[in-house]
Amino acid sequence: VQLQASGGGLVQAGDSLRLSCAVSGRTFNTYALGWFRQAPGKEREFVAAIGWVDGITSYADSVKGRFTISRDNAKSTVYLQMNSLKPEDTAVYYCAADQWGKAETTMYKYEHWGQGTLVTVSS
Repeated sequence: VQLQASGGGLVQAGDSLRLSCAVSGRTFNTYALGWFRQAPGKEREFVAAIGWVDGITSYADSVKGRFTISRDNAKSTVYLQMNSLKPEDTAVYYCAADQWGKAETTMYKYEHWGQGTLVTVSS
């Protein structure tokens, strides 16, 4: 399984951005998918996740109400819609996959990782 994240860029505070993560392989619908981020000088942290079978989602408190995770099984792609962006959302965003998993918030649950896409939010 390979993951390819895209959609990052430079935006202003209050803007929106949608990240995409294309997942290779024929078993996309068996994977729970998550988004994590890592800001400069900080540890990687959980952002959002979606389960493989029930579509249940989970969000970090810092993004709840602003970010939305979704998946398109036909396109083998997971999305992260980010609205009302803040400078503190600046980070490299990573997508991850966990086969047969739930919407896990712990990064060690995820077996496969993408390369990351940089999001920069200016004030």
